[in-house]
Amino acid sequence: MGGHDAHHKAPYTIPSPDIYKVGDVPELKRVEEELAKRGLKNPWLRNDVWRYKTRQQPRFKSGFIALTRGMRIGIPAFLITIAVEKYFGIDYSHGHHGDEHH
Repeated sequence: MGGHDAHHKAPYTIPSPDIYKVGDVPELKRVEEELAKRGLKNPWLRNDVWRYKTRQQPRFKSGFIALTRGMRIGIPAFLITIAVEKYFGIDYSHGHHGDEHH
């Protein structure tokens, strides 16, 4: 296994499945207990732990991420737009001549 060039290291690391524990997520623990009452077991339940773990980040962090998403592209695009408008003398104040009021 490992393909044609096994000595190259992958650019990512695969976490050990042991870090995901059903007991760490109350919702999944309840499912496991309900299955046990019926004499059933779901060996794949551990695969869903990561879905619940990502939701448990602080509200500030998730709010900050939501507010700043797209800024890396948005701010430079805004600045380029301003620079182009200044360079070409584009003015959006249509029909205003001095301080006259009608």
